Amino acid sequence: MSQRIITFSKNIFLPLTTICRNRCSYCCFRTPVQEGCLMAPEIVGRTIRQGAGLGCTEALFTFGERPELEPGFDSFLRRIGYERFIDYVYAMCRCSIECGVLPHTNAGILTYDEMARLREVNASMGIMLETTADVPAHRNSPGKQPKVRLAMIEDAGALKIPFTTGLLLGIGETKSDREESLYAIRDLHRRYRHIQEVIIQNFCPKPGTAMADSSVPTTDEICATIRLAKEILPKDIAIQIPPNLLDARTLIPCGVDDLGGVSPLTIDYVNPEHPWPAMERLREIVKNAQLKERLCIYPQFIDRGWYHPDLQPLINRLVHTLEQRKQS
Repeated sequence: MSQRIITFSKNIFLPLTTICRNRCSYCCFRTPVQEGCLMAPEIVGRTIRQGAGLGCTEALFTFGERPELEPGFDSFLRRIGYERFIDYVYAMCRCSIECGVLPHTNAGILTYDEMARLREVNASMGIMLETTADVPAHRNSPGKQPKVRLAMIEDAGALKIPFTTGLLLGIGETKSDREESLYAIRDLHRRYRHIQEVIIQNFCPKPGTAMADSSVPTTDEICATIRLAKEILPKDIAIQIPPNLLDARTLIPCGVDDLGGVSPLTIDYVNPEHPWPAMERLREIVKNAQLKERLCIYPQFIDRGWYHPDLQPLINRLVHTLEQRKQS
């Protein structure tokens, strides 16, 4: 029997802005429009260069959804020379490519045309489905409507964008809701073959939020959901868990394939109280399995040529880099 392989990506977490139109009951990432709510271009560039120096291959651009809809945000954007936030995102992705790091953007809801534009400068993209259920936690969050999220995931398939999505457990959904969510992802993937990974993530209560005292999913619940995902989803979709939020050592035997992006430089800005495990710890977590570094675009999508031609030289170079690391 061949040795089991558990993959991960070495990344840089870049929260371009904390401004968001949604008001999720569990979120502590969103802030009011104020000084410091927008990451300056020089800080983005410096952080990416530092990450590249540490061997990072992925720049994870994450930010609040539709920040330009929040009053006052545009004035901060104009200060750095941009009229539209999508233009700023595009420019920062281009900066990442120039620094030798592949961008992966998780932007919340985007239109088809916006995704088509960002495809030029992204090796992969993503959005968490979270749940197909109508839950109170999303009552004040128009971008969290399940049909809107599913439509964007479908657009990504039509555009041939290697895509990440996932479930957020413990936000008011039931076990049957989780099953329905997995079937919805499966059906879209069967149509377009574009989902490269599905994240099974736990809700983490945050002080000061409406759900601060809510109960959290047990390890057994999470394991059952991972097993359900393995049953429902096609075999070419990796099942990912975040090793800074969950007991990965216990959950890997349930069917985990991937540990997601782990950064040697930046924190998890969405869950800052949970530090990333160091490389030595990751090796301990996977036990007897082989820990293998990957790019943010999975090999099967590289083989299919599912990326903009301008990204090919960097993808080729980073594939070679990972091969060299593996041999050393």
